[in-house]
Amino acid sequence: MNDFAERLLDWFAGSKRDLPWRRLQHDPYAVWVSEIMLQQTTVAAVIPFYNKWMARFPTVQSLAEAPLDDVLKHWAGLGYYARARNLHKGAGVVVSEHGGRVPSDPKQLLALPGIGRYTAGAILSIAFNQAAPILDANVIRVLSRVHAVPGDPKTSAATQAVLWKLAEAALPTGRAGDFNEAMMELGALVCEAGAPRCGTCPVADLCAAKQLGDPTSYPQFTGVKKWLDVEDVSVAIRNPAREVLLIQRSPELALWGGLWELPRATRQDGESLECCAARAVRESTGLSVTGMAPFGVVKHVVANRRILLHGFEAAAENDQEAEAAPSVRRAWITPETRGDYALATPQVKLSDLLFQQETQGRLEL
Repeated sequence: MNDFAERLLDWFAGSKRDLPWRRLQHDPYAVWVSEIMLQQTTVAAVIPFYNKWMARFPTVQSLAEAPLDDVLKHWAGLGYYARARNLHKGAGVVVSEHGGRVPSDPKQLLALPGIGRYTAGAILSIAFNQAAPILDANVIRVLSRVHAVPGDPKTSAATQAVLWKLAEAALPTGRAGDFNEAMMELGALVCEAGAPRCGTCPVADLCAAKQLGDPTSYPQFTGVKKWLDVEDVSVAIRNPAREVLLIQRSPELALWGGLWELPRATRQDGESLECCAARAVRESTGLSVTGMAPFGVVKHVVANRRILLHGFEAAAENDQEAEAAPSVRRAWITPETRGDYALATPQVKLSDLLFQQETQGRLEL
């Protein structure tokens, strides 16, 4: 075993966190779920969602048999909903083509929806103890610093190739799963992005970036995140019973596909908020409404989007169910029944404002 791997494994044995998915690390389904949830999400944020998910969908079979609405409801708030849709699709494939067992064959695993080289490596190494490397953000940071790897791993295929080779070369015989987890743990707890704790690092004297005097200069990210500012308008349409209309987005949409929302449209250049609200109602529902009035604004950031979501309230003129767009799934909800539907975070915030104003007056977040 190489010195780097030996030190890291010794450190991991005494420093690893007690995380719920580690208690089931030999269950490939549990590893699969945790790795998908952890993509672009912090451990602290994932834990309650993982526990709720595994209580509802403890096996691949239970996930495959569940309706997509239920799957999305248990994912709601975690973001990047394509991950949930792909997990659901993948579970169906595992049940129909692999007898309900997550495959240990790399090609079969990579063929599942939403599983790329990193996720496959995590499942193969942690659940099946195969010598498969991984490369997530934490491992990229550790290896880039230990070996002073030049280039931007986000944009340079050559840099990515170097890092994959280093990750593979470092794997100790028979301990691939523990080692991969140890590298991820080191990146999360010690080799942090802005303030690495070199004084407590078990491989500090092996780190080329530390010897060069500035570990934070690696990885050599060069790109600056470009923000897309989006202004949306949603309309809370009430029926005579004071229930509020939700519509379901198509599951095929990349952003929030399959989730429910107050009828929404994106404001166009030169378009007033009121006109955008009217268009949201017209395009999403086909209903006629009266009394259109604003009730609040919320802000939300997702991926590279900075969203400003305006809320308007209106009343449906009468019971027009037959006239509304027939292809759109709809539901009339109350504050008590909202939890039965999966809403994206900005829609949760906006509906909170809507229901709060009934007793507390108009609010703004």
